[in-house]
Amino acid sequence: MTTRPHPALKSLPATPTGPRPAEPTPAASGSSAPKDVGRKAVPTGSDPQAGDGRYPIAWLTISAPRGAVPTVTSTCQCGRSLFAAGQRKALALIDDHTRHRALCPLRTTEERTAS
Repeated sequence: MTTRPHPALKSLPATPTGPRPAEPTPAASGSSAPKDVGRKAVPTGSDPQAGDGRYPIAWLTISAPRGAVPTVTSTCQCGRSLFAAGQRKALALIDDHTRHRALCPLRTTEERTAS
C-alpha cells in the first residue's frame, strides 16, 4: 500500500507580534457621505397622533372565560371604580355603567346640557 501525498495547505498570513498604532478613519467628504446624514424630516400636514381632541373617560372591562365566573370592572376618571362577579351582578353593573356614562359630571358639559 502506498500513501497518498497530502495537498499543500494554505498558509495564514503572519499576525503582528506587537501593538500597532490606531489608524484614523478617512474623513467623509460631501460626495461620499450618505445622502440622509444630517437631514431632518420636515413634518407635513397634521400629526396623525394628535387626534380630534376626544379622549377616554370611562372604561368597562368584561372578562367572561368559558366555564368560569364572569367579572366586570367599571372605572371612570371622576373616581368611580366598581367591580362585580357573577352573571347577574355583571349584567347589572353593565347597565349601571351605561347609565353613569349619561350622568357623569365629566361628560355632561355646558354644551351638552344647552342642546
